[in-house]
Amino acid sequence: MISSFFQLPPTMQRKLNLFWALSRTPHGLIDMTTPALAALLCLGHFPPLSVITIGIITAFAGYTAVYAVNDLTDYHSDRKKAAAGGFDDSEDYLDGVMIRHPLAKGALSFSAGLAWAVGWSLVTMAGAYILNPVCLWIFLAGCLLEIIYCLLGNVFPLRALVNGAVKTCGPLAAIYAVNPDPPPVFLICLFLWIFFWEIGGQNIPADWTDIEEDRRFNAKTIPTSLGLRRAGLLSLGCLVVATFLAVAVFWASPLTFSPVYLAAALMINVYLLLLPALKLAESLEREMAMALFNRASYFPLAFFLLVLVRMVHLAFFPAV
Repeated sequence: MISSFFQLPPTMQRKLNLFWALSRTPHGLIDMTTPALAALLCLGHFPPLSVITIGIITAFAGYTAVYAVNDLTDYHSDRKKAAAGGFDDSEDYLDGVMIRHPLAKGALSFSAGLAWAVGWSLVTMAGAYILNPVCLWIFLAGCLLEIIYCLLGNVFPLRALVNGAVKTCGPLAAIYAVNPDPPPVFLICLFLWIFFWEIGGQNIPADWTDIEEDRRFNAKTIPTSLGLRRAGLLSLGCLVVATFLAVAVFWASPLTFSPVYLAAALMINVYLLLLPALKLAESLEREMAMALFNRASYFPLAFFLLVLVRMVHLAFFPAV
């Protein structure tokens, strides 16, 4: 009875699903664990319930808005790619769970997408300001960097560096939400950790997946500009660096990690990052790029769960 009461009419549900697809919500929900992970590692304990509640709403709104901004900025170039048969949806690709680029495919109007992005941006701005005005500036900087990243699509292959910076905005804002004066060493270590994970585990394999469309329309990405062999090695190299930076972040955190947890962290890196990156560098196959992207997407969630277990462990067994 309750489920039927809240059930939306089929037409409205289909329309809402298109908006969720615009914001890549399945991926965005996983991404939300990145700021949560950063906040816990910075504090070493749970923040107040009010901060957690506002933080969850703000993080959801922020990722929903920024992913929409990406498609809005790339609207014209994505329409050309979609018209040429690009963006074939794939159940094996995390970003293809829902329809990819509904604006470019004409499933949503540009004005509707813009209203959606503006609405969620306002929610984010309000929540960020309540948490810490610094968080508001970080969100605005992230939106600006996302637009710059998209506009450099046919100009500069190392625009991936901008994308790496965008991905760090969420966790950096979360840190300032729980600690107005965070330790600089921790900030730097976490920034670089997320940055190299994004480049090696997300940006390069995502561009690899769309390489045929990018070549056809002269898009400047790392795979199209450096070649697949170099792109594969660069992806692997970035993820090796990210593995070492995970140790640095753990060292800089007030949380203590026993050898068991450090071993678990290493296993997460190996399984979700290093093994699929090594397979990609060896095979140079699109399917392996897709597999790396999918596995690496769960990297923040896996580390968040590991840190959560450690905090619960310390709460009940503080001497261990």
